[in-house]
Amino acid sequence: MSFPKGFYWGGATAANQCEGAWNVDGRGPALTDVTTGGSVKEPRYVTYIDKDGHPQKMPSMGAKLPEGAKYAVLDDCYYPNQDGIDFYHRYKEDIALFAEMGFYMFRMSISWSRLYPQGDELEPNPKGIEFYRNVFKECKKYNIEPLVTIHHFDTPLYLEEHYGGWKNRKLIEFYDRFAKTCFTEYKGLVKYWLTFNEINNTVMFLDMFGNKATDQMYQEAYQHLHYQFVASAHAVKMAHEIDPDYVVGCMICGITFYPATCDPADILLNRHTWEKGIYYCGDVQCKGKYPTFAKRLWAEHDVHLDITEQDLIDLKEGTVDLYTFSYYMSTVVTTHEVTDKVSGNFSAGARNPYLEYSDWGWALDPKGLRYYLEKIYDRYELPMMVVENGLGAYDTLEEDGTIHDPYRIDYMRKHIQDMELAIEDGVDLIAYTPWGCIDLVSAGTGEMRKRYGFIYVDKDDAGNGTFDRYRKDSFYWYKKVIASNGADLD
Repeated sequence: MSFPKGFYWGGATAANQCEGAWNVDGRGPALTDVTTGGSVKEPRYVTYIDKDGHPQKMPSMGAKLPEGAKYAVLDDCYYPNQDGIDFYHRYKEDIALFAEMGFYMFRMSISWSRLYPQGDELEPNPKGIEFYRNVFKECKKYNIEPLVTIHHFDTPLYLEEHYGGWKNRKLIEFYDRFAKTCFTEYKGLVKYWLTFNEINNTVMFLDMFGNKATDQMYQEAYQHLHYQFVASAHAVKMAHEIDPDYVVGCMICGITFYPATCDPADILLNRHTWEKGIYYCGDVQCKGKYPTFAKRLWAEHDVHLDITEQDLIDLKEGTVDLYTFSYYMSTVVTTHEVTDKVSGNFSAGARNPYLEYSDWGWALDPKGLRYYLEKIYDRYELPMMVVENGLGAYDTLEEDGTIHDPYRIDYMRKHIQDMELAIEDGVDLIAYTPWGCIDLVSAGTGEMRKRYGFIYVDKDDAGNGTFDRYRKDSFYWYKKVIASNGADLD
């Protein structure tokens, strides 16, 4: 058995990592525009001016803007997302390359601050509306179905600064307006929508701080999530009212967790890790209610949420139509002391002796993808999409313009084989859009050298380069995979 007829092969990007043009045609700044470049060893920083007028920076993960400070772009810092890979000006060239590969689907996101520069305006920015309409028309020209993420880590900076971001219930109202604009303006051009990218990261990232995450941090994270759940439910309901053909999904950061030992304490910890990291968000968005274990999670950190009766009705009425997720790796959990640790970008934990690891410390585990697909489909029985997957690696542009990336082909071949096995086991998997189908700025490190694409972009970690595009060996390989609907993986 091969992949079902009509399977959506494609690729995925995000506005803040590829568009660039951060202050062009009326776009307002997002947090990524004041976030510096980093590396595996050096964190990314958010820059600001403190209340006394002094330039400062703080780690982008988990830090809070001090009282009286304002986010700022500093002269002596480099901000890789501001230019991205200039998709804003080169989208026709890029979409033509996707079409050459044979894409049936292109996952992208709409930059909230390109449509609403501050986020709280009553009317959208016409130039922003026009840009995305042109992008969608270009996709349609090649019969590529857009898969559009409404919120992909890019809340307008103004909303962060003046409203406290998603800790404020007001953001639901602003998001509702933004989503409604997307659904009405692009009716007939877009069918598939995702409400929030990797929504579960809000809580999952706190666990990366180990015991350093305070009860107050959990209070804010769970409240932030609740408001996003309500906004997502509103969006689903609104989408179906505006166009009954709209299909709206959740998007979860998918990580397969394994217990390190058969110690019952490890088995229980593993179950609780799945509940907190994966099921908590999935249950609310797919089942329309908080799971039974939510009370335990809240009690662990003395969390008391602002939840209204209307919120609970909205959650019930706004369940998603499909379950989409990213998958890069698995990780191991244990109650025992860990001597052999792996820590990569956005990941930390015990080393799994049965797996190989990437240059960035990510476990390469295609069977983990199959396990995740089967486990989640069994829980929700909704159509599924793998909307991010891929290998971040060092690539070399040869003098003749070729890029040889057999490691990427090998990684993807194995993951596609396991997706096929999951389909044979009954999973209703309908799409595969590998991450960074064209090289873009890494979310975790801000690097360009950590490349995912089938298409090489000539830009380095300092922003130098021609920005020209080159086809990698994997470009031709993926073209063949798509043409054969996953049958030819050689």
